[in-house]
Amino acid sequence: MNNMHAPGKADRRADRTDGIEFQGRDPRSAAQHDADGTAGGEPLAAIVDAPGSEPRLGPVLLPPRTPGTTLVAVVAAPLNPLDLLIASGTFHSARHEEPYVPGRECVGIVLASDRYPLGSWVYGESEASPGSPGAFATQALIADEDLLLLPNGLDPVRAAAVGNSGIAAYMPLIEEAGLRPGETVLVLGATGAVGQLAIQVARGFGAGRVTGAARDQAALRGLLELGADAVVDLRADEGAEELAARLLAVAGPVDVVLDGVYGMPLEAALRVCAPRARVVNIGNPAGATAQVPAGLLRGKQLTLSGFAGLHVPLRDKRAALTWLWTALAQGELKVEVRTVELEELPQAWRDQASSPHHKCVVLPSGADRRTTKQPEPSA
Repeated sequence: MNNMHAPGKADRRADRTDGIEFQGRDPRSAAQHDADGTAGGEPLAAIVDAPGSEPRLGPVLLPPRTPGTTLVAVVAAPLNPLDLLIASGTFHSARHEEPYVPGRECVGIVLASDRYPLGSWVYGESEASPGSPGAFATQALIADEDLLLLPNGLDPVRAAAVGNSGIAAYMPLIEEAGLRPGETVLVLGATGAVGQLAIQVARGFGAGRVTGAARDQAALRGLLELGADAVVDLRADEGAEELAARLLAVAGPVDVVLDGVYGMPLEAALRVCAPRARVVNIGNPAGATAQVPAGLLRGKQLTLSGFAGLHVPLRDKRAALTWLWTALAQGELKVEVRTVELEELPQAWRDQASSPHHKCVVLPSGADRRTTKQPEPSA
């Protein structure tokens, strides 16, 4: 149920945490919404009040901009599974007890900065927390080192859409696993945004054979159009041995596994790994644990590692983003995007929990429709 409400004076409240003020006024009135994307002079934002709650909309008072930070008008902010995981209070690396504005990344326009030209288009990552509002707002204050100028002529919505998801596909495959031309690749959880991009990244780097595995059979068929050579459906009623047999039949021995599910599917994938295969885990919706036989690990001399873009500074992601944005600009990378207004975020939040097979990108209601046009050249 949508938890947006319009409290009167009696139930208006304000919570202040480290210079950020959240107020319970109803933001939906057009009269409150200024042309610069503010409500009553304050940026409009999505606010998560406590672990496990859905975002609601309200004004947020940003801290004053200081040297080393840039004020950005948010144009496009992707909704990522990580946003929901952190908000749930169950994420291993972050839990916020106080109200905060979620959103880990965005594309926007510089409003004030000591480093970046005013009006330039940037991609940024935000450390969303009670003390630092995230990207699901009409404006965001972002550290200069967490911003990159967007290449000229690139569609900002799609550029945002391949940010976090593209990094989670590219860096594990290319930088962690060191994928080489001609090698075989298996992507577990291939129908999500990351998996779909991973199929294309593997193909773009010359993989000899690419197989995608996931639960949704209809969505799996779409992977063939993205470059997958074969697909395998993950079934709830089978064990690791049965799944391994089906994977081996269509994929053959695999050199690189991008594992976005963990649990039993990973156990099966390990059985079809070629000697010295590299396996990189990026998520665990199929289970928090998996059995890894020591003999299998040593006998095949497998490398099993994990990747979390949350812990990688933006400067180390530059090569990945450059490749992704170049491929996008050249029409070599496809991403299905659904855009929603900031006011629609609560429903999109619920939809994301069901693992949609597209990328949801939030267009803050204060941003104008430049989101559908090419950005102006950055100075």
